[in-house]
Amino acid sequence: MGPQPLLDYVRTLLHNAGIAQGVLTHKESGTVFLTHPATTQHDANVYRPLLCSVLQGAKEVGTSTRTLSVQAGQSLIVSNALPVVSRITDATPEYPYVALVFPLDLDLLRALAPSLPQSSAHRVSDPFSICLADSDDEMEGALLRYFLQSETEETRHVLAPITAREIHARLLIGQHGGTLQKLVWHENTASRIFAATHEIRSDLSKTLVVGELAGRVGMSSSAFFEQFKAVTGTSPLQYQKDLRLLHARNKLQTTGSKVSEIAYGVGYESSAQFSREYARKFGRAPRQDRVHKTVR
Repeated sequence: MGPQPLLDYVRTLLHNAGIAQGVLTHKESGTVFLTHPATTQHDANVYRPLLCSVLQGAKEVGTSTRTLSVQAGQSLIVSNALPVVSRITDATPEYPYVALVFPLDLDLLRALAPSLPQSSAHRVSDPFSICLADSDDEMEGALLRYFLQSETEETRHVLAPITAREIHARLLIGQHGGTLQKLVWHENTASRIFAATHEIRSDLSKTLVVGELAGRVGMSSSAFFEQFKAVTGTSPLQYQKDLRLLHARNKLQTTGSKVSEIAYGVGYESSAQFSREYARKFGRAPRQDRVHKTVR
C-alpha cells in the first residue's frame, strides 16, 4: 500500500468528486488522479512526459519490446511522448487501484539542469524513456504539499509554483535523475531522439523518411534507428503508426467526422488499410469503436 497521507488525500478527493471508477482531472494542480476497483484488459494510450505514482494496487506499462510492472509505493517517469499499452493488474473493490499523474514541465527541468554536473547524467545506462523507481518520503511529502497549496487561490499562486519547482528538482537528483538529465542536456543522443519524436508528432499526416529525419537531428541512419528503438521501445515507422491510430481513435470517439476523413487526416491514403490496421491494434473496426464509445 502506498504512503498513507498522500493515499488518504487522493482517496478523499476521489470520494468527494463521486468517482469510484475513472479519472479526476484536478484543475487546481494540473494533476490527474485515477482509480479502478478491478483489474483491466490492455488499453493503448499516449503517455507524455510525466510522473506516475501508484499509491494502491498495481499496473503494467510497456511498449512492443518492454514492459514494466509498477507496484504500490513505486513511480515511473516517462521522459518522451510514447504510445504505450497498459493494464491494471491488482485492484479490488476493497482496495481499488489508485494513482496520480503529474505532468512534467520540460522547460522547468532545463532551467534547473545547469545547477547539476553534466557528468551525473551518465549514471544511468538504460536509454529507455520509461524509468521505474521506488517512491520516497520526501517526494511524496512534496506532492502532498503541492496539492494542498493548490486548493486556495493565494497559496496556489504564491507557494504552489515553488513546490512544483521542488518536485522537478527532486526528480532530477533522485533515482529518475539520470534519465531526465540526459533528456534536458542539448546535443546528446537522448535530446536528439526527443527532437525526432517531436517532429513526428508535429505532423502525423506527413510521410516519414527515416534517413532524412536522422540527418536533420544529426545522426546516421543506422545509429538513429538503433537509438530510436532503445529510447522509445519501437521503430520510427511503428512509432508514427501507433500515434496515428491513437489520434484517429480519439477523433472517432470525440467527433462526428467520417472514418475516411479521419484516416486521411492522419496520413492514410487508403481507408481500407486504415480500417485493417485499426482493427489489428484495438480489436474492433473503427465504426464499432465509435458505437462502443457512444454506448459506454
